[in-house]
Amino acid sequence: MSSIQRKLFTEKVIRNICRRWQLYVFLLFPIVYILIFAYWPMFGVQIAFRDFNPALGIFHSPWVGLKYFKKFFHSYQCARVIRNTLIISLYSLVARFPIPIILAICIHVLRNEKLKKATQMIVYIPHFISVVVLVGMINQFFNPHVGLYGNIYKMIFKENAADLFAKPTSFLHMFVWSGIWQNMGWDSIIYIAALYSVSLELHEAAQIDGASRLQRVFAIDLPSIMPTIIILLILNVGQIMNLGFEKIYLMQNDINLRLSEVISTYVYKVGISPNGGNYSYATAIGLFNSVVNFILIVIVNKIANRCGETSLW
Repeated sequence: MSSIQRKLFTEKVIRNICRRWQLYVFLLFPIVYILIFAYWPMFGVQIAFRDFNPALGIFHSPWVGLKYFKKFFHSYQCARVIRNTLIISLYSLVARFPIPIILAICIHVLRNEKLKKATQMIVYIPHFISVVVLVGMINQFFNPHVGLYGNIYKMIFKENAADLFAKPTSFLHMFVWSGIWQNMGWDSIIYIAALYSVSLELHEAAQIDGASRLQRVFAIDLPSIMPTIIILLILNVGQIMNLGFEKIYLMQNDINLRLSEVISTYVYKVGISPNGGNYSYATAIGLFNSVVNFILIVIVNKIANRCGETSLW
């Protein structure tokens, strides 16, 4: 690009900004938010490579290189927390990902508008329940003595129900399926929006050819929203090591700890919990977790790009 072309391009950009300055003002707020809360904290990642002492600060703490990464990889907890994180994440991804798609299609095919809106409202509401309240509901529902599960079991089998909280494997199913119940309605919104963009002419042509509603779902609806499905799948795989902290931590107990201890809860316990305080070690584990997520999203995006035309980049 020549100097004249660069000058003309710069003038065009300036004129465009001056003409639509209100839109750029609105754009400024999310940019500032991302810079402050996403990029500025990355400055502290170097704590993972230092023997951090709050009294000395980041710059004056001694540099130790990969000491804390090696410490984590040689720790007996390493294999366990990585295994637990992967098992829960993969179980959650496989069980959770298809359900919002199915729910969105079921809502989309409803002809009664009042029933459709009522169904959407009902399935959206659980998303707004706080994590603390949700865990309290789980404890109440599955209480073997006074809970809904215990009463129904006693009514049917005429004996007291087994205590699910005393079984470590029950934690996995309760965590995953309560999350599906809470978020399936909210996750279906983007699929419902994508289904509304499907051309009605395709459905009319299929109806003329004698296609049933189920056949049109597989022949028209699903292929039309497939790019959206692939993009969201890539993003979900990129977050496969991020399970969140609050819900798992609240559901943990001494019985299920061997299956429920994941990277996020382990980072909290060795980092900022009253018994922790090893900030460098916790930061190193968190950085390792982020690097794994980045590698996964790059690999899945590459596979999606080779298999089809839809990818993030």
